[in-house]
Amino acid sequence: MTKSQKITLSASRDIPFNKLVLSQSNVRQIKAGVSIEELAEDIARRTLLASLTVRPVLDENGVETGMFEIPAGGRRYRALELLVKQRRLNKTAPVPCIVRTEGLAEEDSLAENVQRAPLHPLDQFRAFQAMREKGKSEEEIAAAFFVSASVVKQRLKLAAVAPSLLDAYAEEEMTLDQLMAFTVNPDHERQEQVWEALKRHYSKQPYEIRRMLTEGAVRASDRRAQFVGLDNYVEAGGEVLRDLFQTDDGGWLQDAALLETMVAEKLNEEAEAIRAEGWKWIEVGTDFPYGHTYGMRRIRGEAEPMSDEEDASYSALKVEYKKLEEDFAEADELPEEVDARLGEIETAMEALQDRPIQFDAEELAISGAFVSVDGSGRLRVERGYVRPEDEPVEETADIPEGDFVDPVTDNTDGDIGKVADEPEEDEDDGTKPLSDRLVCELTAHRTIALRDALANDPQTAYLAALHAMAMRLFYHYGQESCVEIEPRSTSFGAQAPGLGDTAYAQSIDARIESWTKALPKRAEDLWDALTEFDCDSRDALFAHCVAMTVNAVQEPHYRKPRALAHAGVLAATLGLDMAKVGWAPSADNYLGRVTKAQILKAVREAKGDKQADRIAGLKKPDMVAAAEELLASTSWLPQPLRTPALVEKPDEPEFEIVEVVEDGEGESAANGGESAMGDSEPIDEDEDVAAFA
Repeated sequence: MTKSQKITLSASRDIPFNKLVLSQSNVRQIKAGVSIEELAEDIARRTLLASLTVRPVLDENGVETGMFEIPAGGRRYRALELLVKQRRLNKTAPVPCIVRTEGLAEEDSLAENVQRAPLHPLDQFRAFQAMREKGKSEEEIAAAFFVSASVVKQRLKLAAVAPSLLDAYAEEEMTLDQLMAFTVNPDHERQEQVWEALKRHYSKQPYEIRRMLTEGAVRASDRRAQFVGLDNYVEAGGEVLRDLFQTDDGGWLQDAALLETMVAEKLNEEAEAIRAEGWKWIEVGTDFPYGHTYGMRRIRGEAEPMSDEEDASYSALKVEYKKLEEDFAEADELPEEVDARLGEIETAMEALQDRPIQFDAEELAISGAFVSVDGSGRLRVERGYVRPEDEPVEETADIPEGDFVDPVTDNTDGDIGKVADEPEEDEDDGTKPLSDRLVCELTAHRTIALRDALANDPQTAYLAALHAMAMRLFYHYGQESCVEIEPRSTSFGAQAPGLGDTAYAQSIDARIESWTKALPKRAEDLWDALTEFDCDSRDALFAHCVAMTVNAVQEPHYRKPRALAHAGVLAATLGLDMAKVGWAPSADNYLGRVTKAQILKAVREAKGDKQADRIAGLKKPDMVAAAEELLASTSWLPQPLRTPALVEKPDEPEFEIVEVVEDGEGESAANGGESAMGDSEPIDEDEDVAAFA
């Protein structure tokens, strides 16, 4: 039997650094991986962990010159060279090398780089974990491997996933993105349950893993969490789940019951402070439906005046602000400190102008307040609302129950417009009031004359219409106008939960609040106030009043196809885009309330067939969550929210003006007795008159 030849390894030896040179045969030409500076620091900390591969440099006769070139290990050589330049390493320091004489230098370089197996990410996770368990801090580990502390935290979080899931990742049964999703919830048992459940699913997307692991938890961005405060929740023993690999808006609050208890307790504490102000009633809730104050009169309190000290501070701030503006009026750009000071002054002036509202004791005795949490998690207090049953009863003349009072004549005989006969003249009393009949006739003349005069004065007509609408929208009784325009503003609280948190609803609320402060407190002063408004203010108030009467709600018990068609025309004219103003499909407002087929149709329209097919096999809750994430970055809208294109009407045909002369027999002489409009249909005079009646 022939004896196999044994392998002889290349010799290794220490060679002084100044005897080494880089080889042109090194195949690595593109920079990659750790920088030379970082590698130098690593060598300085741990010394050289891998020998250089070198070859003797030969002269023209093939004799060794004593120098050695480096075909493999060029980056390590440059790191050593940097340390020599920094005088941290002697230039004659011995460097461990493997001396190669066989084969090609290029082959050595290529083999060293190609045959090197990269470290599996899981090995790195576990290595960081082992170092952490042996006492190294996250910052120390980060410094040792030239990464940030947050990267170390992520790696440690991955290493802390259930061992069975790490094994699945090692066997390539799970992707790194999926493993990262499992770090959201540290409960190993729950992680394994979700993984087993996912094995039966068609799709195993990371967002589905995160959703399943956070079921029942409350987003940290939720109004309740913001109201209580994350620190207070954690201090009370609550747990917060965090996602270190994606933006999680603060994470998820795991203990929803604890959160609800804390919200209720804090709201009740705040409500007690409000109750101490003297209100008749207080209603407390995390949220109230949009329009919950519909039908209630709101009392306008008086702003508390500034004290002498506050007034002096406000005046001083105003003077300083004006002086800074004048001093830098010619500057192209304000200095940073000046700009900051102007901002501070504006904030201080706004704080002084935001005065507490005071209410009379009589008003407090009949009105109440709503205490809740707004969409951003701040306390919301709505003061001064009077329920209809708490309205004070006005004293009226004694009229028998059931009798009708004519609004014009004050008759009580039950006939509208019927007036009493004129009384017989009393010769002895010339100061007797005019009869009801005569007053009614005279005021009828005045009414018709007023209509005619108003029709010839568009500006005053506009003011009268504005006065009538503002009177009825901003004042509870609103009877101080003879213009019988009745704007109706519908409440939508029952139809659309969460409507009050939308940007457009909040914009309307802010506008109502602003106009309520700008308009006079007494209804009888409204006309004079409107006459003093400038044109822009009148236009803005008119637009607001008209806008408040819009009702494009489609209700099953009240069909109004023509009104809804006009809503489409109005939306097209305004260029309304519901996606741009903030509406987006969610589980609450759409996806959770339609069929799976409708969900897939929405995804198909917005993202294409591929994405729709990918979630087609999911159960309804999973499909809703997946569709919400897919549609979040789109501007997709359901049919009732889409604005139709505005169809341009064709230009009206131009007609030649023809003078028509009647002949003796009443026939049109022009065009041979035919109408100038051609063979048009005869006009129905009765219809024509009715159209203008």
